[in-house]
Amino acid sequence: MDLKLKPFDFNQAVARAGLRPDGTPLVDKVEPTQGGSFRTAMADALQDVSRQQLESQGLQREVALDNPTVSLEQTMVAMQKAQLGFQATLQVRNRLVSAYTEIMNMQV
Repeated sequence: MDLKLKPFDFNQAVARAGLRPDGTPLVDKVEPTQGGSFRTAMADALQDVSRQQLESQGLQREVALDNPTVSLEQTMVAMQKAQLGFQATLQVRNRLVSAYTEIMNMQV
């Protein structure tokens, strides 16, 4: 049985953007003179979350294969970082959907 890990394509899920995994806001990357910079910042944040999840999965695989160069502590920290990044992304997505719903329900 072949268990290949496929990365989730976060470019198609731009609406799930949130904070960067290290907790800093996205506005640091946004330059006011660029057109479409909000979308770029969101895509960058999603790719960061995706990268951390793939890194965590790779470390988990190495621990399971008993690789002596990968520590359990390192793997657990990577898993927690990936989980926090995903949870932050999910919360921002929920707030964006909520705001969109409120705007759509407004009477003009």
